[in-house]
Amino acid sequence: MHLSENEGIEGNVFVVTGGAGFVGAALCLELIRRGAREVRSLDLRVSSPCSLLFKDAGVVSIQGDVSRKKDVEKALHGANCVFHLASYGMSGKEMLQVGRVDEVNICGTCNVLDACHEFGVRRLVYVSTYNVVYGGKEIVNGNEALPYFPLDDHVDSYGRTKSVAEQLVLKSNGRASKKKNGARLYTCAIRPAAIYGPGEERHFPRIISFAKMGLLAFKIGDGRVKTDWVYVDNLVLALILASMGLLDDIPGKEGRPIAAGQPYFISDGSPVDSFEFLRPLLQSLDYDLPKTAISVPTALLLARIFEVIYTLLYPWLNRSWLPQPMILPAEVYKVGVTHYFSFLKAKEELGYIPMVNPREGMAATISYWQEKKRKSLDGPTIFAWFFCIIGMSLLFYAAFMPPFWPLEWVRSVALFLHRSLTGVRVAFILAAAAHVVEAVYAWHLSKRVDPGNSRGWFWQTLALGIFSLRFLLKRAKS
Repeated sequence: MHLSENEGIEGNVFVVTGGAGFVGAALCLELIRRGAREVRSLDLRVSSPCSLLFKDAGVVSIQGDVSRKKDVEKALHGANCVFHLASYGMSGKEMLQVGRVDEVNICGTCNVLDACHEFGVRRLVYVSTYNVVYGGKEIVNGNEALPYFPLDDHVDSYGRTKSVAEQLVLKSNGRASKKKNGARLYTCAIRPAAIYGPGEERHFPRIISFAKMGLLAFKIGDGRVKTDWVYVDNLVLALILASMGLLDDIPGKEGRPIAAGQPYFISDGSPVDSFEFLRPLLQSLDYDLPKTAISVPTALLLARIFEVIYTLLYPWLNRSWLPQPMILPAEVYKVGVTHYFSFLKAKEELGYIPMVNPREGMAATISYWQEKKRKSLDGPTIFAWFFCIIGMSLLFYAAFMPPFWPLEWVRSVALFLHRSLTGVRVAFILAAAAHVVEAVYAWHLSKRVDPGNSRGWFWQTLALGIFSLRFLLKRAKS
């Protein structure tokens, strides 16, 4: 296509479902920048990191759920083009909430399609996933000619429901408007690789949290696994180009949009092992990299154990106190088996060429996470927490509690080391006093070094002593 950069955008009304999310927010702001008359964000969240940016830019935020038809109709009335990004179940605990995944990904898409038909919306760009054709079997430089992966063979609800939804969207291409004004709905699907960039909400926070706790203990595969990534700005560009590819009034191609009914794979075009891709980020944050590798079958066994445990905890999956599972079966396939795709079709038909290369994208991502780390409370791994908390608790038990089974050995070991009960008590009192002194020092030092987290430094150092204080001292030196 040879169109101006604002073709089909200036003067038009756009709706972005899931608009308060990472990609949705970037898309909304880019549409405003390119001259859209109005951009509406439909999202469940009342507030998000982009709320102030939306307010300043003039994006209309509509709180609603795509699985509720009235919410969708409210957002889509009068729209010229819809970007359907809202989804559920991509990673972590969400993947196991099967009912909600079906409700959002399938029912929500049906609601969007019905509203487009009702109100005469002319363009619908659906954000899909690689998983509609991938389910754990190696794919090298795949393309859009690949068949859909069998629905019954998907190991997670997300891949299955996104496949169903994509097929519904593409089969709705060319559907006449209910208004009988000659308008037709033209649709296409964008299949992005794993998305990254400053502010990414799903993959990186979980990975970095595990790395900080020391739980990123192994990598999966032999180091030759290659998968795709896509920088957020590149994906936003692809989405906008796709919307242009659905225009039915281009001279010489009236009524024959080039992208109508078509799927497109989108990536940076640089397949790489995921652990090598993340290496610069983790090293920049001073987190340990996985030193050992396990095979895909071993990782699958571990993932299925987590799946069973978290399935038993189903009623509490939405609770914040329940941590994310370390890994689930579908995630093993994502990082442990080679699968990457060509974006040649998107290049030839839409004019898509990545604007940001992986090195530039990772540099921006690293800067974001380094700044975020500087503003947050740093600390030791979970193993240091266990060692210190359990150690102090056992020492208190040996010093002041009557022995009982099965902890009699704790008193015996303490007496062997300190020779008398008085010695054990003195050791506990001195250790506790050291923690208090270190916590007070941490409080005063953090007032100068990191005032926003001074209270956190006090309580963390009170619990962990030198294990916490050494991180604050390192921050003071830097």
